[in-house]
Amino acid sequence: MSKFRSIVAAVCAVVLMAAPAFAQVSVDPNLPDYTPVSGVVGNIKSVGSDTMNNMMTLWAEGFKTMYPNVQVEIEGKGSSTAPPSLISATSNFGPMSRATKSKEDDAFEKRFGYKPTQLPTSIDMLAVYVNKDNPIEGLSFPQVDAIFSKSRKLGMASSIDKWGQAGLTGAWANAPISLYGRNSASGTYGYFKKHALGKGDYRDSVKEQPGSSAVVQGVASDKYGIGYSGIGYKTADVKAIALSKEEGGKLIPATPEYAYTGDYPLSRFLWLTVNYKPGSQLEPLRKEFIKYIFSKQGQMDVVKDGYYPITAQIAKKALASVNIHD
Repeated sequence: MSKFRSIVAAVCAVVLMAAPAFAQVSVDPNLPDYTPVSGVVGNIKSVGSDTMNNMMTLWAEGFKTMYPNVQVEIEGKGSSTAPPSLISATSNFGPMSRATKSKEDDAFEKRFGYKPTQLPTSIDMLAVYVNKDNPIEGLSFPQVDAIFSKSRKLGMASSIDKWGQAGLTGAWANAPISLYGRNSASGTYGYFKKHALGKGDYRDSVKEQPGSSAVVQGVASDKYGIGYSGIGYKTADVKAIALSKEEGGKLIPATPEYAYTGDYPLSRFLWLTVNYKPGSQLEPLRKEFIKYIFSKQGQMDVVKDGYYPITAQIAKKALASVNIHD
């Protein structure tokens, strides 16, 4: 969270649009247009985050319109699969919904002599979803913790098992809470555990789903369901509730302006992890694909997928970190 806020706080230049359009944000006009070059051939193999599956597909499709001979394969089984695939050279891109862990960095450095490079491609709000018919407006982190975790590290004296314990009345008071989440290979699973559960253990009753869309579908079909997933997977059958870090604190809605300020407590970057030797030059395929992602076209794909685009300043720093300056 602190890494996200420290980067975004100084560069919140993206214009929030007054009229609804996709995710109600516009792409930073200072981002470069992508212009195709000659000599780009080869295979793009992406292994990693399910959260970023659709976005990687959109980027790949956009890239292939300019380079039809480039072959693309995308596998999204979870962020934890990205570093091992990069280490074994079975992929050349590793999308991740979280920062790499120290043990992942160490394993990578042991193999190559340097750490992997992570590029902040877009902004996500990890949303807590309830069924569209659920009247609840928001929850505090301690309440979320008491709902999802058996450890209750954020201070609630007892678990929250029924919606009445979360403040609902009437017919909802005795309704049982039904839990949906991700499996342990997911970066979203780990991120939610760290930030919303105080690193506590999930309850055994959480229905682990293989992908982000499956979590949302589960909540959509279960009147008493609650789950967590990226904002890009939001549908009309669920609602993303407001959250506060402290019990009794101000509830922050899952809307774009709070993503860019970092006030929404589960704002995060979505990362592209690459094997980049410091001081070197990337070969044309990886260089151009990265340039496409950080162009106006690539960031428009981000908006189409329901996530939020980064600013030109963030893009410039990301490109410089892999020695791309043009």
